[in-house]
Amino acid sequence: MRTRRKKSREDYFMDVFNYFLLSIITLVTLYPFYFVLVASFNDGIDTANGGLYLWPREFTLDNYKYFLQEAKWTVALGVTTLRTVVGTFLGVLFTSLVAYGLSKSDLIFRKFYFILVVIAMNVSGGLIAYYVVLNGIGLINSFGVYVIPTMLNLFFLLIAVSFFREIPAELGESARMDGASELTIFLKIILPISLPLLATMTLFIGASQWNSWVDSAYFVQFDHLRTVSYRMMEVINQTMLPTDSQTAQYTAQLQVTQFSVQMTALVISVFPIICVYPFLQKYFVKGMMLGSVKG
Repeated sequence: MRTRRKKSREDYFMDVFNYFLLSIITLVTLYPFYFVLVASFNDGIDTANGGLYLWPREFTLDNYKYFLQEAKWTVALGVTTLRTVVGTFLGVLFTSLVAYGLSKSDLIFRKFYFILVVIAMNVSGGLIAYYVVLNGIGLINSFGVYVIPTMLNLFFLLIAVSFFREIPAELGESARMDGASELTIFLKIILPISLPLLATMTLFIGASQWNSWVDSAYFVQFDHLRTVSYRMMEVINQTMLPTDSQTAQYTAQLQVTQFSVQMTALVISVFPIICVYPFLQKYFVKGMMLGSVKG
């Protein structure tokens, strides 16, 4: 049996130094997020006085009450949730379908399709051309502008192609001999054994859908189609709290400031991703390695 080497004084010193250094790095990395959470639950006026470090000095929910006081936030939350669910589902499904087709070596014009993918990844027509295309197909000021342009993710397309190439062809051939169609093979055989790939795609595409605000700012003019991220950008970019009579009267009853509302907006923006990540983390590391270990 292999004997364990006895640690020397230098080894203990390096262990202590490494743990100390890692603790400092962890503290510096995580504390800003913790401070945002503390500030969101602390009285806004009290936060402005400074000296807030470890926990809410005057705990309050006024920041969240102010943040959600108007119906536009409820509508925006519904739109964002719907676009995240629909956009993620369609993005994962269609990206996987296209990748599965491109992984077939006997696909006609396969090299031409790959050339188009590479060109599309590296060359952009610009915002104006993109707007003209969206307007030409009737997506401007519609919910479809959130989900249809993102149905094909070119980055994950290449990763999925390399992943599907590694799946033994015999699996599909045996099912095909039993009379299964290509779509049946894809849905019932290929996808169930591709969970690391699907989980990684779901996490990244879902986070992108939830956090996206540019499309809502440039391609949508209707308030009932605004997203949470766009509303939060409005709050963060404000130089002062709204001063209309109804809002001012409501605000006078609360101890909120622009800074405390901004901290609340940040908490709300990351909370759904934090809730979803633990369920996908067991696939995350394996999924991230797909593009580097599969050729």
